[in-house]
Amino acid sequence: MRRILASMDIGSNSIKLIVAELVKRKINILAVAETETKGIKNGLVVNKESFCSTLKETLKKAEDILGLKVKKIIITVPSFHTEFLLSEGNTTITNESKVVKGIDIVRAMQASIYNKIPDTYEMVDLVPTGFKINEKEIVKNPLEQTAEKLMVRTMITSVPKENLAPILECFKKLEVEVIGTNFSTVGDYYAFKNEKLNNEIGAVINIGSATTTVSIFNKGILINTNTIEMGGQNIDNDISFIYKVTKMDAKKIKESLGLAHNRQALASNQIVVTNKLGEDVSINQYELSEIIMSRLEEILNIAKKQINYLTKKEIHYIIVSGGVSETADFQLILESVFGKSAKLMNVQEIGVRDNKYSAALGILKNFDSKLRLRGKDFSIFSPEEMEELSGKHRKLNISDNSVLGKLFGYFFDN
Repeated sequence: MRRILASMDIGSNSIKLIVAELVKRKINILAVAETETKGIKNGLVVNKESFCSTLKETLKKAEDILGLKVKKIIITVPSFHTEFLLSEGNTTITNESKVVKGIDIVRAMQASIYNKIPDTYEMVDLVPTGFKINEKEIVKNPLEQTAEKLMVRTMITSVPKENLAPILECFKKLEVEVIGTNFSTVGDYYAFKNEKLNNEIGAVINIGSATTTVSIFNKGILINTNTIEMGGQNIDNDISFIYKVTKMDAKKIKESLGLAHNRQALASNQIVVTNKLGEDVSINQYELSEIIMSRLEEILNIAKKQINYLTKKEIHYIIVSGGVSETADFQLILESVFGKSAKLMNVQEIGVRDNKYSAALGILKNFDSKLRLRGKDFSIFSPEEMEELSGKHRKLNISDNSVLGKLFGYFFDN
């Protein structure tokens, strides 16, 4: 069975959609779409109509490439006011062979969240942190192992329903079913993770357009996160104010001429632009890079303090990603603040070689890892759709089940 998944990172600056085929844990990108975000401010929906319109436009771009309607999708959700809860649950293996099946895993995980999530909150993710069979033997993956009883420890993450509701309502209106949710920072981690990171405690910093997210991971599991309301837009505002140019022009100037550090900037490298007063202004690379560098230093130093606030444990790695990290010479400013302990990670998959795609790519990998834990194949397209590749689509019947119910349905239905 060909396994095809779709993921969407809903950012304040743009919405990124990836459709990819997964073959032996490798990803082949089939379609990529990006649209300027409307109706969102600092990660939260402020104008539902504009937001729905942006979603529709992004989906259409991908569907035009594929020739198929994207009807199921995994999305990133805002991480404001995230609640973390360690829990555990257990179940008795009732089948005659006493072999652990996917349904046994879900029963244990369901037991771990029973009456644990407040009515005003919605679960975003449920991550098993460890399994134990027969109350004594610790195993990494209990699937197909012989046992009388299965116990699981889990990390439950949830957010206020009011943060998530308008996003889900728009997808429902567009007849697209959200089959999985997660935080963009989990996507960042999964985009770059390896076996070494999976055994250590570290931090992931994503510098986006409007916000910077700082997250702590313990052996690959998100344990704490915080959002700083500063990002690339602050740099644009600085350039706009100093040179009296529009914010749109400021962004273009930053991307075409600016460097993240002034070490290799040249005063002789100049451009002339017309400001809002109709005056011609000469901007040189060295002065422009000092402006960018100053704001980036501020953001990274705040992020550094946040790491110390979020955990008292020793940090073994710091990964920095996000669209702003694509600024030329970013590694230099990173080293000036963190030394050699922080690394600028780069997305390497063909078709999405830009850090702005790290979250969308990572949540797709994360979803696939959950499917593999279950030992289950899944694709957003039916076999008939895969064969036909036509533009004729059936209307998707969206149920009123919660995201939690869909999570269990897609991961654990027999």
